[in-house]
Amino acid sequence: MFDQDTVFVDIETTGGNATRDRIIEVAILTMRDGRIISEWQSLINPSTYIPENIQNLTGISNDMVIGSPSFEDISLDIYERLSGCVFVAHNARFDYGFLKNEFRRCNIQFRAPVLCTVKLSRNLFPQHKRHNLDSIILRHGLKCEIRHRAIGDARVLFDFMCSLYSLLDVDEVNRVIKKLLKRPSLPQGLIEDDIDVLPEKAGVYKFFNDDGCLLYIGKSINIRKRVLSHFANDHANSKDMKISRQIKSIEYIQTAGELGAFLLESRLIKKELPIYNKRLRRYDSLVSLYWDADDIKSMPKVVTSSEIEPGHISKYFGLFKSRKKLTDTLRKLSREHGLCLKLIGLEKAEGACFAHQLNQCYGVCVGKETLLQHQARLLQALLPLKNQVWPFDGRIGVRESSIDNELVEIHVLDNWCYLGTANDESELYQLQLFESNKLSFDLDTYHILIRYFKKNKRSSVMKISPCA
Repeated sequence: MFDQDTVFVDIETTGGNATRDRIIEVAILTMRDGRIISEWQSLINPSTYIPENIQNLTGISNDMVIGSPSFEDISLDIYERLSGCVFVAHNARFDYGFLKNEFRRCNIQFRAPVLCTVKLSRNLFPQHKRHNLDSIILRHGLKCEIRHRAIGDARVLFDFMCSLYSLLDVDEVNRVIKKLLKRPSLPQGLIEDDIDVLPEKAGVYKFFNDDGCLLYIGKSINIRKRVLSHFANDHANSKDMKISRQIKSIEYIQTAGELGAFLLESRLIKKELPIYNKRLRRYDSLVSLYWDADDIKSMPKVVTSSEIEPGHISKYFGLFKSRKKLTDTLRKLSREHGLCLKLIGLEKAEGACFAHQLNQCYGVCVGKETLLQHQARLLQALLPLKNQVWPFDGRIGVRESSIDNELVEIHVLDNWCYLGTANDESELYQLQLFESNKLSFDLDTYHILIRYFKKNKRSSVMKISPCA
């Protein structure tokens, strides 16, 4: 059996926001040498109204907590019961986060090694999809005197721990627990509280140095896990090592899902230009090749990113980060397809082009073939570079919801351009007012959306008509 002093903790609260909502009940079971040596529970007066849905779920009414102590009244007692023990809870970040905030209001710094029984169950029973407390109770044949009351749920956690040691190899259970308890090695400029506040949800995070200078912007479907990965590998990655030496604070912006995180990261990097995001920083030199294949007299023309018309993206071939990359590609295609350097815009001299003198051009420049024949080969050469046509009829909104459905966002898109994200009707209306002739093409957004719609063919898409 697990040999460290351990507390099995469960709390009931007025809601799900650890900084706004308050604890209304707490239970603590203390285990030593594999045995429960004490059980303690108390209702807590939150000094605020308990919502009706919480009353219905827990059975704890406003009248029940009126005569109960406040958290501050019993904070030292709770602190002493938790101190020096491994903190075990189901979805432990919820319980641990609420208690840390309550202690902080009392000017008490609380910290403990945390073991989450959700993660423990997932690691030991990966074949099962559900690891909520009801699923665990059913799966392991456990009993709960009263669900959604602190003492009943806390006792289930102890029973679950006991069942693990009776069902599975003891060394394997201890190995998984040891892995889950291992605290990350943090940079000198950070403390564990900086990590504890990070959500295990989708969004964007920012690293700052001591002067408030922005070092790096990243995104992830699990902000906390991704941030920790920077520091876990800082010995092998020179960029992460430099960040670890300078970082002093972290900020984050939660999004409803992965698409929102990608779009927000791309926009913020170009706007705020963090030091270590060189790959995604602003590409002012972005160029493409414009050519109207339906016009036989049309000649390819190099255009800059500001000249690209998103509504006619199918007439643009390739998206290049420099003019040199584009011209190098054109010369290569010229050699492979016998194209004339003059008719693809790389020469302006009179007479035969230089490629024809090297027997690489089929001779349209000296009348050896027709313009139609040449343009047909040019189309064949450029087709692999043809940019994808916008697959929707006009402006759309992509609806994303967080896993817990607490955050819903609508990303407004038009011809591969990102107009913005709406969180309510008024914001959506403002994005409807955005004029189509002011759309600005962005290479990263184009690639993000190409990948997203390829992967999410049944995405929640709604038609959005621009306001007149």
